[in-house]
Amino acid sequence: MGFFLETLIGGLMSGMLYALVALGFVLIFKASGVFNFAQGAMVLFAALAMARFAEWFPALLGFDSKLLANLIAFVGAMAVMVLVAWLIEKLVLGRLVNQEGITLLMATLGIAYFMDGFGQTLFGSDIYKIDVGLPKDPLFLLDRVFEGGVLVNMEDLYAAAIAAALVVALSAFFQYTGTGRALRAVADDHQAAQSIGIPLNRIWVIVWSVAGFTALVAGIIWGSKLGVQFSLSLVALKALPVVILGGLTSVPGAIIGGLIIGVGEKLSEIYLGPLMGGGIEIWFAYVMALAFLLVRPQGLFGEKIIDRV
Repeated sequence: MGFFLETLIGGLMSGMLYALVALGFVLIFKASGVFNFAQGAMVLFAALAMARFAEWFPALLGFDSKLLANLIAFVGAMAVMVLVAWLIEKLVLGRLVNQEGITLLMATLGIAYFMDGFGQTLFGSDIYKIDVGLPKDPLFLLDRVFEGGVLVNMEDLYAAAIAAALVVALSAFFQYTGTGRALRAVADDHQAAQSIGIPLNRIWVIVWSVAGFTALVAGIIWGSKLGVQFSLSLVALKALPVVILGGLTSVPGAIIGGLIIGVGEKLSEIYLGPLMGGGIEIWFAYVMALAFLLVRPQGLFGEKIIDRV
């Protein structure tokens, strides 16, 4: 039972990180109708900026405080992601208004490949470390209930708590702020939102900036765990099955979908992997997403679209 709980907790923690990346997909799709294939590249780009700024700024400004370096690097990386959002709106989205969905999809693919390449050109292509002080020592829980206790990775625990707090903050932002209500209005109907004076261009910059912020937080957490490297963008793409499972238009769906994927892949790898030769964790999420596309294409919480002719 103790080992099962360890696996379950590990899956829930991974699921929260998947949900954090998936939020970027959901936010952009809700506000602009664009399925943003560049979200994984944004995670890599933001993590590269954070890692390199944390190295460069202390040398340039002449201080050796790790906390101050991380704080300045975070602010600098966030400024870079806001600039990226503004450039995407000005150079890409603003010029493709009212185009077909496939055109916008291909545009985000182009953005993804450009950011992958330009990020490594600008910041380098080595493996970089992000050290924001997350504890890496294991923690034993319930040692009086189960023999040996339940082993929990403290870094995963803190990362899941940060991801959960960010999810709650974003939900409150969309529900209770004027900007959040404007974003929801744009998500419901672009033309109606424009007719009451909501500027679409500004809204798109805001929502891409928010998606950039979630990408930065996810990049910091994943970079702290795995190191900042090219494969980080591939890890982030695990969020694709999450949004398919939860629904492209649902913030709660991204959270529930992330938890289901995280727990499912961990349990299947541990309990079915030995019977099937291992490697289930690599493809489990995508097979589940395919099954949902066949049975319930809109996902668990997505809006069902009915076309009347």
